[in-house]
Amino acid sequence: MTLELLADKTGMTKSYLSKVERGLNTPSIAAALKLARALNVNVEELFAEEQTGQNRYSLVRHGERQALVGDGAGPGYSALTSQVGQRSLLPFLIQPPTEFSDPTFKEHLGEEFLFVHAGQVEVDFMSERVLLEQGDALHFNAQTPHRLRSVGPLPAQLLVVVHHTDE
Repeated sequence: MTLELLADKTGMTKSYLSKVERGLNTPSIAAALKLARALNVNVEELFAEEQTGQNRYSLVRHGERQALVGDGAGPGYSALTSQVGQRSLLPFLIQPPTEFSDPTFKEHLGEEFLFVHAGQVEVDFMSERVLLEQGDALHFNAQTPHRLRSVGPLPAQLLVVVHHTDE
């Protein structure tokens, strides 16, 4: 794709895009999202270092998990995969807070699968709350407004797999 075409698709100047391409400028998150959309790639791919070997699988060792929110010791979540092409399954390890951290409910395209590895979790679907205990699993349409929190005496830990589409 030419810089001119990319500039047209993103609304950015060719000069700015040239600087980003040469590593003289780093795009903001908003700019990176526009670039990724125009290039039909995931945002992570814009910042990934050169990959060596075959990218047939993703391996994330226990001590190498990337904490996306939190410090790994308390509430937060970590990615359980690294970038592999155009993926549609996004697995996370989540340690939810004991209170609903946000009064708004989340909803997005795709599906979610939750497996409670430890503790107890309450999933709030606005009109219904579901209590999940260790070993329980829940699968739902992610367009259903939802939020979750840890309940019970021990902190909860969940495996959450999000299947998303760009449609």
